[in-house]
Amino acid sequence: MSEETTIQRLSTEGADMLTLAGVNDENLVELAKQTGAKIALRGETLAISGNAESVARAITIAQRMIDTAKQQMPMTADDVLRMSIEGPREGNGNGHDSETRIVLPGVRKIIQAKTAGQAEYMKLMAENDIVVGIGPAGTGKTYLAVAAAVDALARKRVRRIVLARPAVEAGENLGFLPGDMQAKVDPYLRPLYDALEDMMPQERVQKALETRTIEIAPLAYMRGRTLADAFVILDEAQNATTAQMKMFLTRLGVNSKAVITGDKTQIDLPSREDSGLVQIERILPGIEGIGFYYLTDADVVRHRLVREIIKAYAADSGA
Repeated sequence: MSEETTIQRLSTEGADMLTLAGVNDENLVELAKQTGAKIALRGETLAISGNAESVARAITIAQRMIDTAKQQMPMTADDVLRMSIEGPREGNGNGHDSETRIVLPGVRKIIQAKTAGQAEYMKLMAENDIVVGIGPAGTGKTYLAVAAAVDALARKRVRRIVLARPAVEAGENLGFLPGDMQAKVDPYLRPLYDALEDMMPQERVQKALETRTIEIAPLAYMRGRTLADAFVILDEAQNATTAQMKMFLTRLGVNSKAVITGDKTQIDLPSREDSGLVQIERILPGIEGIGFYYLTDADVVRHRLVREIIKAYAADSGA
């Protein structure tokens, strides 16, 4: 005897249909693939059919897809896959509250959490003066921190943004690189420029850099300074030494926020114990106003294979 078929219909009124369905219906195909339900979009109705369990699971994911399409946020099959991995969100159920959604009017762009982990990370940044985001590549640690910084500057909550990175990666020695000091450090700082240019018009970024409203510099340049009224980001913090990390943290002045991001699997220092990120993970938890958040491979928002690659490396190192 075959299992009884259940049919449910969801209203898609107000949703952008192309966003909801995806190119060549790829989003609906992914929804069907992940749930086992049959999906049909006709007019302003999304019909979901199959066994009761498949339909119930599909409805949860489909509702999030509809909410995203109503916000006119970009959505791909990879996003649908992430929604299916996470399951239902806690709280308001749509993840579009003010703490997990940043509107950037200059580029007509909305940046919001794509995973439950990213949502928690963004909330933590809104609620704490210092946040440490730890996790693998592709989880949005730096990108979301830069978005929060740009938002704070636009709202005049801070007067400037300072983005810093240790210039010690992949064993390269700056002295052997061609050009003046700026030319030598720019390759290390390029990801920060890229994130910034994705969130602000290029001419505004250039003007902000010229007036030092936004500063992008190697971590070593922070020594001896006091950073007040600033949103400060330390990226690739796993490669900051313990002395550099202490120096960075003690630069914070009045009305400043700091976000420290890093991946403990990518330490390029001679010894793991030299890492300032490893040290603060040990000594700072429990201090009020300092938040730690751990993103995982489930929060990877790059190509879906990146998640699988991270899992494979983690499995190999644990073998």
